[in-house]
Amino acid sequence: MGKVNRFEDLEVWQKGMQLAEDIFFITRNEQFAREYGIKDQIIRASISISNNISEGFEYDNRKDFIKFLRYSKGSTGEVRNMVVYLKRVGLISNEVHDKLTNDAVILSKQLFAFINYLKNNNN
Repeated sequence: MGKVNRFEDLEVWQKGMQLAEDIFFITRNEQFAREYGIKDQIIRASISISNNISEGFEYDNRKDFIKFLRYSKGSTGEVRNMVVYLKRVGLISNEVHDKLTNDAVILSKQLFAFINYLKNNNN
């Protein structure tokens, strides 16, 4: 992997931002009109993914970056859990659940691989 100069160039940041954007627009439908707490929680968890990637990147040292990537991975798990909940209580369809879950699983795997790369390479 070559030197990355901006967090916006990281695929994990891009996918995290896309997941947060998807969740934001999904929660704008009328089913969420009275579900302020749930809506707020999933939006916060989803934007936390890319926020932590960008914050860790800006510390400009590997140890802190890895720590913040782990936080992002944890937030990805929180989003997945909330997506299951939203499906179970009927706020999202099976199709939306499957898409969001798939996107979150892929992102979680990419974060895991990126963390391992950073831990095992001294470039």
